[in-house]
Amino acid sequence: MNYEAHLAPYAARSEASRGRRFSEPAPASRTEFQRDRDRIIHSTAFRRLEYKTQVFVNHEGDLFRTRLTHSIEVAQIGRSIARNLRLNEDLVEAISLAHDLGHTPFGHAGQDALNECMQAFGGFEHNLQSLRVVDELEEHYGAFNGLNLMFETREGVLKHCSLSNARKLGDIGQRFIDKKQPTLEAQLANLADEIAYNNHDIDDGLRSGLLTTAQLDDVDFYARHRREVESAYPGITGRRAIHETIRRMINALIVDLTVASQARIDQAGVRTVEDVRNASALMTFSDTMNQEAVDLKRFLRSNLYHHYQVNRMTSKARRIVRELFNAFMDEPRLLPPDYQVIEAGREQAQARNVSDYIAGMTDRYAMREHRRLFTVGEI
Repeated sequence: MNYEAHLAPYAARSEASRGRRFSEPAPASRTEFQRDRDRIIHSTAFRRLEYKTQVFVNHEGDLFRTRLTHSIEVAQIGRSIARNLRLNEDLVEAISLAHDLGHTPFGHAGQDALNECMQAFGGFEHNLQSLRVVDELEEHYGAFNGLNLMFETREGVLKHCSLSNARKLGDIGQRFIDKKQPTLEAQLANLADEIAYNNHDIDDGLRSGLLTTAQLDDVDFYARHRREVESAYPGITGRRAIHETIRRMINALIVDLTVASQARIDQAGVRTVEDVRNASALMTFSDTMNQEAVDLKRFLRSNLYHHYQVNRMTSKARRIVRELFNAFMDEPRLLPPDYQVIEAGREQAQARNVSDYIAGMTDRYAMREHRRLFTVGEI
């Protein structure tokens, strides 16, 4: 059965892929991108996402989203849009599920702190770390390190990259140097990520009590859909009203992205993946919807991400990451043996090992390691 026969001519196809870093026999009953998706789901790093922060630190409540639930939501949104545009759903799903594999504990606060610690050693980029996870750090196969994913999956995972790091990555970093685009599937996964976290952060913010519906009424995009819900279901209140509002917001974004992107694809006249790479970005919201998305992000930044209660936890998170990093750099023998580099003059290698170790931690494991190292009586 040819799973990819229905795809648009500019969609990514397994048989036209740039392939894997290490040659393997083709799978008998699935496509190469389905194989990638399956390898990601079975990876250790994917399981750890269950206990990594989205906005709220894992121990603060069982109902808040984690990196794992967020990644699944991104994959669902991405697949829906990919089907509408006849793009490769399996590739979109693989990229969506892998895009946060390199994220630190404690969300962006942990990432920022680890980047500060690593400034003298090349810095830390979570997208680059996600690529490092799938290329090097996963240990599942006898023939190679990492998961040996297809080129198109790997380039979708690396959605951002500094030029200095791109120059070290060979073919996977070349598009950042040449200012070319990745596949439409990679572009789509990036925007599906934005749809998911903007709308679901509203849900978690309201659930936590850090946001109120009265505040959100200042955001026209939310207020407009809330009024639609109240008109359709007079007297509706509570969680049901919130969920009905957010699902309409997500649907509006999906429909707009589908229509605007198809129009731009048609206007550009692309016929092949190479045409896509040489064009400007083709996956896009309409100008009106893009402005509404920007307004929503600004609201969340001011009212949720910088809320004083969130700031208190992120301040603790930064301190935990910094103190763990400094302790492991000062005394490498505190690390598990696989992460130790004891020889003098190898600080760069030791710093990268420490970075790998901390980035791989879940929120609760990082807090437990911190207590073991700094609290008398903990072991």
